Amino acid sequence: MVKKHDYISAVGRRKSAIARVRLSAKEADGLKITVNGRDMKDFFMYQEWQNVVTSPLTLTGNLKREVSVLVRGGGTNGQAEAIRHGISRALVSLDETLKATLRKAGYLTRDPRAKERKKPGLKRARRAPQWSKR
Repeated sequence: MVKKHDYISAVGRRKSAIARVRLSAKEADGLKITVNGRDMKDFFMYQEWQNVVTSPLTLTGNLKREVSVLVRGGGTNGQAEAIRHGISRALVSLDETLKATLRKAGYLTRDPRAKERKKPGLKRARRAPQWSKR
C-alpha cells in the first residue's frame, strides 16, 4: 500500500505519446527507472533514448530516485521525450528551485510539433502529385 505522499506524479507529452510519471519523494539506494513494468534499459534499447530519459535527473543531481512510468502512444523517441517532460514536471513539484535549471534546458516546455494532416488532392501533407507539362 503506497501512502499518498510517498511519490510525486506528473504527466509528460510529446507528439501522440503520453507518459504518466511517478517519482519517489524520498531518496532511494540508487536510480531505478521502470517503464511499463520493465526496466528502462530493456524498454529503451539505445543509449541515446536512455540518456534522454535520465537527462533531467542528471542535470539536477537527483540520481538517487525511484521512477515508475506508464507510457502509451507514439513512437519510441516520442515516448522517451514524453517521459523526460514528465520527470521534469515531477522534479519541479518536488523542489521549486529546480525550475530555472530545467526551463533553461528546455525540459519543461511541451514541444508542440506534431505530424501535419494529409490534405485532399495531395499525396502527403504538402507533397503534390508529380506534374507533367506534356
